[in-house]
Amino acid sequence: MPMDQQPQAGPPARARRPSGRDAKIAARTARSHAFVPYITRNIPYYEVLGTEGLELLEHNADTILEEIGIDFRDDPESLKIWKDAGADVQAERVRFPRGMCRTIVRRSAPKEFTQYARNPAHNVVIGGNRTVFAPAYGSPFVRNLDEGRRYARIEDFRNFVKLAYMANSLHHSGGTICEPVDLPVNKRHFDMVYSHMKYSDKPYMGSVTHPERARDTVEMTKILFGDNYTDPATGKPRTCVTSLINANSPLTWDATMLGALKTYARANQATIVTPFILAGAMSPVTVAGTAAQTLAEALAGMALAQLVNPGAPVILGSFASSLSMQSGAPTFGTPEPALVLYVMAALARRLEVPFRSGGALCAAKIPDAQAAYESANTLVPTCLGGVNFVLHTAGWLEGGLSMGYEKFVTDTDQAGMMHTLLAGVDLSENGQALDAIREVGPGKHFLGCAHTQANFQTAFYRSPLADNNSVEQWQAEGAKDMTQRANALWKKQLAEYEAPPLDAAVDEALLDYMNKRKASFPDSNI
Repeated sequence: MPMDQQPQAGPPARARRPSGRDAKIAARTARSHAFVPYITRNIPYYEVLGTEGLELLEHNADTILEEIGIDFRDDPESLKIWKDAGADVQAERVRFPRGMCRTIVRRSAPKEFTQYARNPAHNVVIGGNRTVFAPAYGSPFVRNLDEGRRYARIEDFRNFVKLAYMANSLHHSGGTICEPVDLPVNKRHFDMVYSHMKYSDKPYMGSVTHPERARDTVEMTKILFGDNYTDPATGKPRTCVTSLINANSPLTWDATMLGALKTYARANQATIVTPFILAGAMSPVTVAGTAAQTLAEALAGMALAQLVNPGAPVILGSFASSLSMQSGAPTFGTPEPALVLYVMAALARRLEVPFRSGGALCAAKIPDAQAAYESANTLVPTCLGGVNFVLHTAGWLEGGLSMGYEKFVTDTDQAGMMHTLLAGVDLSENGQALDAIREVGPGKHFLGCAHTQANFQTAFYRSPLADNNSVEQWQAEGAKDMTQRANALWKKQLAEYEAPPLDAAVDEALLDYMNKRKASFPDSNI
């Protein structure tokens, strides 16, 4: 598929049809939440630095790479790759000639790429002026209004895959949406990847906690896609998986992440090369210092992927949170990480690679006012800054330790609003609405005019959760707060979930592969 061609949208997830007043409301809401496979941006980027400032940070990143270097720990193969490429390798420390990593990345890394889904209507284009929303990632706990906080189970993982599948505002199924601690550590990746394949037909992420687990993801993906895994025009694998590779900041890459990165790169699958930084502990306390270090670490990882397989898709990732200087706890929704995001987005555009950052991050323990304003303070810069792949769009609580059911559906509502924001201003004849102004004239109202009647069903974003009724009506309906309404919504969505069709032979082959692989080695909690 051409990179600049947006796939035709498929229908949203099917649901049982309600009746009466609820049916009318649901129909109007559905029309205002039309599914698109990804967002095509129509507003300018918000910039906080000019060319001179960005060039300074690029210079500083090259200085870090040249003078200080990056450790590549416990990975002789990566050290040999760098030595053969002309880097200075001393023990596990690699120092790079000035501009080397940037040159390698710009020479072969694609500016944008398509990640294919098993349903072609859900293919996503990552890069350029597109934005892709994916759920939060990596939480060992889940929280809901009924049970409070508890360890996540595989059933929770499946539930969040289903909720993400049904959410028109999310374009991607994500990866480790939560950690199913009821399964062995060394085997749970099979069930997680299979859940994405079985319960959704949107694109998904793979396992990165061991190179073998990355290989399992690739093999299962080959089974799922069958003949569609290989591009007949090039003979190369299509990019069907995008996976998260974190640097061990400061200035360190470890064997686990490097092994997964090389596995995916060799298979032409995409990697999100992301330094994970809590500023003040894992980087300097300043925005400029954190940005320069982030760029240096990411350049080294992306360049290695290109040396392994020139042209392998990579995404420059940035995860930078501030740190409380009083308690040492990570903080979210504060101004400094937003500034880092804006700067890194601009640096990624200059490097001409896709960019990942942001989401709906918060340190709140429950979906309260703190969760709302901290998440908004992350999501708005995410959209204004021009993030292409947004991990942690929905569900994030407690600094990432918990995945919230109510938080998930409130975040998907906010993501829907961002679709409207990024679409920009409609300057069509209908958008200009001069006919409405002519019809109504001075001193009257627009409620009954032809233009309003033609547009009222889709005129404004309609939240499925916000209550805008009178206080009397709100009280008559139970005086429910946002969390209570969200609790009812996610339960309703799961009750109405219908799985996308999956060929029975493919399903059987996936289960057969999983069962044989699981039986080939003992359970382990590492």
